[in-house]
Amino acid sequence: MAEQKYGADLVVESLNNHGVDLVFGIPGAKIDRLFESLEHTAEGRKAPKLIVTRHEQNAAFMAQAFARITGKTGVVVVTSGPGVGNLATGLMTASAESDPVVAIGGQVPRRDLYRLTHQSTNSVALFNPITNFSSEIQDPNNISEIIANAFSAANGAKKGAAFVSLPQDVDDAPVTIEALPQVAEAKQGAASIADLEWLAAQIREAKLPVLLVGARGSDDMTVEALHQLLGETPLPVVETFQGAGVISRDLEEATFFGRIGLFRNQTGDKLLKQSDLVITVGYDAIEYEPRNWNKENQLNIVALDTAPVQIDNNFVPQRQLVGDIAQSLSILSEQLKGYKLPDESRATLKQLKDDLNASDEPTYTPAEGNLNHPLNVIKAIQQRVTDDMTVSTDIGSHYIWMARHFKSYVARHFLISNGMQTLGVGLPWAITAAMVRPNAKSISVSGDGGFFFSAMELETAVRLNLDTVHIVWNDNAHYDMVKFQEEMKYDGESAGVDFGNIDLVKYAESFGAKGLRVNTPDELESVLDEAFNTKGPVVVDIPVDYSHNYELGDKLIQSEG
Repeated sequence: MAEQKYGADLVVESLNNHGVDLVFGIPGAKIDRLFESLEHTAEGRKAPKLIVTRHEQNAAFMAQAFARITGKTGVVVVTSGPGVGNLATGLMTASAESDPVVAIGGQVPRRDLYRLTHQSTNSVALFNPITNFSSEIQDPNNISEIIANAFSAANGAKKGAAFVSLPQDVDDAPVTIEALPQVAEAKQGAASIADLEWLAAQIREAKLPVLLVGARGSDDMTVEALHQLLGETPLPVVETFQGAGVISRDLEEATFFGRIGLFRNQTGDKLLKQSDLVITVGYDAIEYEPRNWNKENQLNIVALDTAPVQIDNNFVPQRQLVGDIAQSLSILSEQLKGYKLPDESRATLKQLKDDLNASDEPTYTPAEGNLNHPLNVIKAIQQRVTDDMTVSTDIGSHYIWMARHFKSYVARHFLISNGMQTLGVGLPWAITAAMVRPNAKSISVSGDGGFFFSAMELETAVRLNLDTVHIVWNDNAHYDMVKFQEEMKYDGESAGVDFGNIDLVKYAESFGAKGLRVNTPDELESVLDEAFNTKGPVVVDIPVDYSHNYELGDKLIQSEG
C-alpha cells in the first residue's frame, strides 16, 4: 500500500520539480507538516535542504541573495501571523531589486480565515502591493498549480517576489495527485531588428554615446554579450550600484567610468551630462532616479530592457527596445563593427578617467589617531578580495563609500541593496554566498547600526561553519547615513541618530565566532590578514572617521536642492 501523501508533500514535490536546492525559514504550528516533510523526507523521496534562520526577515534576505547569485529562484518558508509579517521587508526588497523569490507562508485553517483567531491575518492582501503574485491555496488539489504560477510570476520580464499562503488544513490534507512538472520559462527574442539597426545608426552618428548598465543588465548571458560588444567597440560604460561588476578587468581601462547613485556628483554623472546619447541597459528607475541624472531633462535616451520602462518627466526614451538584452546586444555588436569614438570624445574620456582615478585618493587626515579613513579601509579590503569572492554591503555611510570606490570585476559578486536601501542585508547575503560559493571566502560590510539589524544570524554562520568575514565600520554608535544628511539639511543639527555602544568583539565571541578589532590604523593590514586567513565566521571592528561625510553629498552637478 502506497504511503499517504499530504499537502505538505505536494509542496515539496513542487519545489523539487522547480529545481529548488535550498529553502530558508523558521517553522511554526500552522505550517509544521511542511517542515517535517522538508527535514524528515520519506524513503524514496527527496527535498531541498532546509536552512533554519534566526529571523524570518533574514530568511527572506538569504533567499533573495540565493536568487541574485545563482540566477535561480530563492525560496523562503515561514509560519502564520507574525512569521508572515516578518517577510514584508525582504519580499519588498526582492521585488524592488528584480530578484526572483517565492515565499510560502502558513495560515490558519480555512474555517478560521475570517475569525478573530490566533495568528489569523489577510496575508494575501498584505503582499499584493509588494510582490508580482500573491495568492492563497483554497483546495489541496490546487497546491502545485498555484506554486507553479508563483514561480512563473517571480521570473517574469521584471523579476521579483511571489507569495503563497498555505492554510494549515491544506498543508495537512491527504492528497492523491502528483505535482506538476516545471513549465519551460517563456523566452524572449531580441528587440526589433529594425530598432536595433536604428540604434546602431544613432550610435555611429553620436559624438559621445554612453551605456548606463543596471541590475537587469548584470545576469551572466547579458554580461557575456556586453563584453563581446565592448571588446570590439569600446564604448564608455557607467554602472548603477546594482550593476556593479559588469565590466571585467581587461575592459576596465577603456570602458569603465564609475558608478552612479544617490548623489549627483560622480564621474559617471559628469559623463552622462556630456553625452549626446545615453543607452540604458537593464536599468530600473528605482536604482537611481532619472530626476537626478537627467535633472535638466536634456539627455537623448534610448532604453534597452526586458520590459517597458516607467515613463516620468525625466525619463522619456526616444525609443524602447524590449526583448532579451543579451540577444539584442549581440546583434548590436555585429552592426557596430568597425565603429570608433571620435578623437575629441576620447580626449574627453581621458579627462574623466583621470577624474575617476583621483576620486579614489584620500583628501583628508582622520580627525583622531585611532580612526581609519574610509578609502584606506576600502583599499585594504580590495587588496585581499579575489574575483571569486563575494562582497555584500549593508546600508549606511559605508555603502556610499563602497559603492563608489570598491572595484568589482565579476557581475553579482559585489551585492548592493539600492532599490530599497534595506538595512540588515549584509550578513544574511554573505551567509548565502558562503553556502552557494563554498570555495571562496564571503565578505560582508556594515555599519555598527545596520549590523545589529541581522547580527543574530552569526549563530547561523557558526552553526553551518561558513567561511565569512564581516567587517563593521564603527563610527561610535550613530546612524551616520541619516546623521550627515540631516546635518546638511538642518544647519549641522541631527535628530534620532544616536544609540548605545556594544562591544563587537565580545558579541562575536559569544556566538562562537572570532572577534577582532583594529585599535589603530597601523593595525589595519595585520588584523585583516588574520581575518582573511581564519576559517569560519569572523567579525572585524574597524573604527572609521566620518567627519567629512558631508562631502559625499557636496559639489552636486546642477544641485538637486
